[in-house]
Amino acid sequence: MGYFDKLETRSADERQAAIAKSLPETIAAAKEAPIYVSRLNSVDATAIRDVDDLGDLPVFRKSEMSQMQRECPPFGGLTPGKATDYSWIFQSPGPIYEPGMVTKDWWRMGRFLHACGITKTDIVLNCLSYHFTPAGMMFESGARAVGATVVPSGPGQSEFQARAAADIGVTSYAGTPDFLKVILDKAIELGIELPRLTKAAVGGGALFPSLRQEYADRGIHCLQVYATAELGNIAYETVADEGLIVEEGVIVEILYPGSSEPVDEGMTGEVVVTLLNPDYPLVRFATGDLSSVVQGQSPCGRTNLRLAGWKGRADQTTKVKGMFVRPEQVAEFVRRHKEIVRARVEVNRKDEMDDMIVLVEAREANINQLERAVAEAFKLRARVELRPPGSLPDDGKVINDQRSYS
Repeated sequence: MGYFDKLETRSADERQAAIAKSLPETIAAAKEAPIYVSRLNSVDATAIRDVDDLGDLPVFRKSEMSQMQRECPPFGGLTPGKATDYSWIFQSPGPIYEPGMVTKDWWRMGRFLHACGITKTDIVLNCLSYHFTPAGMMFESGARAVGATVVPSGPGQSEFQARAAADIGVTSYAGTPDFLKVILDKAIELGIELPRLTKAAVGGGALFPSLRQEYADRGIHCLQVYATAELGNIAYETVADEGLIVEEGVIVEILYPGSSEPVDEGMTGEVVVTLLNPDYPLVRFATGDLSSVVQGQSPCGRTNLRLAGWKGRADQTTKVKGMFVRPEQVAEFVRRHKEIVRARVEVNRKDEMDDMIVLVEAREANINQLERAVAEAFKLRARVELRPPGSLPDDGKVINDQRSYS
């Protein structure tokens, strides 16, 4: 059915030329937002033209947002405009407040719905929440971008959903992956047939392979999107089913958790996003999610970067002997010791006591010196074990807490 627009199949040079134009505009807009005044004060916006240039800018973490918004309501000083400059103000758990705009497809979801095969001939049952959170509006804006008709049903009330889907002739579902099964099972229970429902666009939870197969067995083609309330569409599946294509309106980096440094090619790390939207110019926004880059171009013909999907959370903070151990501390420990390639903290229980080991990838290193450095960095004594480069697991973890809490 072709592509949403020509941006999806651009050459690398064409995409880079577009980024070189839009990224300085994003940085300039960010410098108008109160929180970035000090963080980006010395930055020349015109000099930030590609992903490598972003490397010198600070990483901003989602975990900071609640505190920032309490100090500077409602958006924590992250917007260049006033609250009244936006069409909507949403609330997500935290609470965290997000802006929204009526501007056509402000969250850039149309590209995903198009990849799902949803067009102006479709009627979409939108089961994402319209209450406080932006999810319902996000998917509705995408449906409008492809010209589809929307039934704004929201979550819950599976019997009403099944009957409405049958009465209206719904062809497509939008919602969380598992709620579609609730509706389908309720329809079977009530003796309701939904023969026209053949497409599903899901987000907000994991689409497990077994569930995807169950939908396929029922004649429903289901694809998922990776999106957040702050960033909108980050990456989305296509018919190729080989990773998620990064959306054209964002720049994605994969960094070592707790740091501002990129992982080695293909390795797992934290997803960090720069949003190319002057309305809400989030710069190096660390999502807290782990993923990795899939090498090569998608068979579907789209040429942007691909992500391997969600691989867990990057916020691995834990307590050892009453002291917090954070990914940022691990990153700083590695940064201070050039002989170290990677490090990983393992925490367990030994003789009813917390036991911490720091696994260090290094070709050569002095164990005694590193143990003293660990005590200084973490304010805790721990053993250090040397490992050859490339031997630590590629799971994005820099803190692996193996203690049982059950």
